[in-house]
Amino acid sequence: MKPLNRFTENALELRKILQIIGKHCRSELGIKILHGILPAQDRKQLDLRQALLRNVLRYREIEGDFPWDSRIVPVTALLEEAKSSALMSGEDLVHVRNLLALATEVKNEIRRVQERFTELEQIGRRIRDFSAELALLDVLDEEGSLYDHATPQLREIRNRIESLKATTRKTGQALLNDPATSNLLQDRVLSFRNGRFVVLVRAENISSYPGIAIDRSGSGNSFYVEPYRLAALNNRLSAAVEEERQEVFRILRRMTLKLLERETAIAEAESALGSLDLVCAEAEMVEKGGWHLPEISLSPGFRFHGLVHPLLGEKAVPIDIACGDDFRVLVVTGPNTGGKTVALKTVGVAVILSWMGLPISASEGSVVGEIDSVHVDVGDEQSIEQNLSTFSAHVKNIVSILAETGPGSLVLLDELGSGTDPQEGAALGIALLEAFREKAALVLATTHHNSIKTYALTTPGVETASMEFDAVSLKPTFALLMGIPGKSNALLIAERLGMPPAVIERARANLRGEDVSAEELIGQLQEKRAALEIEARNLAEERARLIAARQSLESRISRFEAAKEDRLKEADREAGKIVREAQEAARELLRSLERSKTVPAAHRAINAKGRDLEKIRKEAEIREEKRIEKRSVKAEGIRLQPGDTVQMVDSSVKGIVESVSGEKVTLVAGSFRMEVPINRLKKAGEALSKTKPEISVKTIRPVGIPGSIMIRGMTVDEALPEVERYLDQAYRAGYDQVAVIHGRGTGTLRKAVTELLKTLSYVKEYRLGEHGEGGYGVTIVTFSR
Repeated sequence: MKPLNRFTENALELRKILQIIGKHCRSELGIKILHGILPAQDRKQLDLRQALLRNVLRYREIEGDFPWDSRIVPVTALLEEAKSSALMSGEDLVHVRNLLALATEVKNEIRRVQERFTELEQIGRRIRDFSAELALLDVLDEEGSLYDHATPQLREIRNRIESLKATTRKTGQALLNDPATSNLLQDRVLSFRNGRFVVLVRAENISSYPGIAIDRSGSGNSFYVEPYRLAALNNRLSAAVEEERQEVFRILRRMTLKLLERETAIAEAESALGSLDLVCAEAEMVEKGGWHLPEISLSPGFRFHGLVHPLLGEKAVPIDIACGDDFRVLVVTGPNTGGKTVALKTVGVAVILSWMGLPISASEGSVVGEIDSVHVDVGDEQSIEQNLSTFSAHVKNIVSILAETGPGSLVLLDELGSGTDPQEGAALGIALLEAFREKAALVLATTHHNSIKTYALTTPGVETASMEFDAVSLKPTFALLMGIPGKSNALLIAERLGMPPAVIERARANLRGEDVSAEELIGQLQEKRAALEIEARNLAEERARLIAARQSLESRISRFEAAKEDRLKEADREAGKIVREAQEAARELLRSLERSKTVPAAHRAINAKGRDLEKIRKEAEIREEKRIEKRSVKAEGIRLQPGDTVQMVDSSVKGIVESVSGEKVTLVAGSFRMEVPINRLKKAGEALSKTKPEISVKTIRPVGIPGSIMIRGMTVDEALPEVERYLDQAYRAGYDQVAVIHGRGTGTLRKAVTELLKTLSYVKEYRLGEHGEGGYGVTIVTFSR
């Protein structure tokens, strides 16, 4: 998409919208990148931006937040200023160090997870190696002061300064205790004034004290005097302090020059961190709900579901609007203040944000196609920042839009044909729509003119829409109705507001016949649309009930089958136990009959019974094998490939498929390699981490009870009983700490789990997962002991 001109940005109030996104950034770096962002130049660049956001969303779901440091600030301006003086202050150098340290940490984290989150390399490859610079800056403390070990010279100078101060204090203390002069002092205290050690002498004794007055006290009752006996020591101290200043200057200059050599790399690292900050802000907005990434289509056009204007907040009425598939021109009509201009701006904002690679305030499933430019002509008297434009200004703007418009352009025209004679304005509006249609541009236009409505109803490739108006309350609903033109409702509003009936009738009589017919036709269409909407709403409710009933039935069947399998499994286990006990009893009986005459007969009887018991055991084993196979990849028809993550049925063992040979799979699980039949494997829910597990809970795992419970995807009603049952078992099993994995989502499950934990007396504390524990998608629970 081509860069936007200033008029389009102002008309669509883009700066205000970007500020909403900027509030989620954690630093000035992200805000700086946000306000410099331009629409993607082509589809490839847009795909990269979207892929990066999707990778960050997945990373945050699994790993938690990225490393971050709230102290970082932009440093490129500091480096630019340093070019003239070749000197940066210690405080500025600490800012650079903080930024480079965070950049290094982020790069290391991206390198750790790059096999699973490949698009993060868009950030990682922009950060160079700064180990030498970090080592150079490591001699600064957090306030920017140099440590003594910065250089051997600095250490020697500072040691000398401390030695001189100690000698001067000792000499000064002796002066304070000298009977010949101590009675002249205001206080027996050695002070440090203007870099020199002094004593405080009463004003009336100033001429009698052997020394030089340096300064007067605030009260004026005494003077700070440098005793003659301290002058030489003070001089040596001042000289040493000057040496220290020059050495510090030399060190800071050397650091500054080294950093200026890497100015480009540092600026790129700052930009990379800003990009990461911004994409994390986008991810946070998506996670909180209401914002989604649109799908990108190859053909020009758009299809938005549940679209709202970001500046309207929660009071906005979502609209469904489309253009580009069956028609390329959409004419929106409706009463004043009904929301036509807002709908126009909302579409423009959504298209531009989409091509910036940012999420939009719309529902999932929204689609944006190849649009290479956006042109706007808005005369919006409802906007605080826009005054009503003159007709000539409109025409001049539209002339320039016509010259720049092509097949991939989106043109937004507000109040088409207004500002002049109604008949001429309508004729000009129709001619403009025809001109844009011939250029194959996408056009959204708002109007009040009936002739333009008629043109939209009768012209192929042109569609109508209207803003809904409640005839009872005389208020707009702000809902957009695709395919139906709107009525002006002017006479209806006037009549309801008390206009004399005679005036209304005369107005109706003055309307031309075709205008009356058009208004009546529109009214009939809207009545039919309202009836159809009621029917559609009833059908949707019925469908929702059927879906809920089907899901409930499927859930009950699934639970029944699971319970059935569990009972059969337990029965087979019990049968196996009985078989083993019977066999052992038989062997014991044989031993007792060894010397009996009936041994052969007993052997035959026992062998016959043994064969029956063996048959029972084998039948139980066959049923067990069938139960396992029903849950395996073989039953589901899944063809395993090397690299797939699988889990053994009825076992927590997970591994990675190394090779497949016939009905056998070579499985790598940790440091073990084993051969497993395909009918004993199922697909694992999540890929194995090569570095560390998703949840890391420091506890000794008791046998039989897992260290975490997964409730992601459940409803609150389903999840809470499971969580409470699990926590009770884990507490009794001896766990100190466990994890409840609820996912990020909308936060509903997390809040419900938190409320439950508040009521459990054996829960000592709980917190959200940290980096590497699953982040906000996990709650870590610690038990009281």
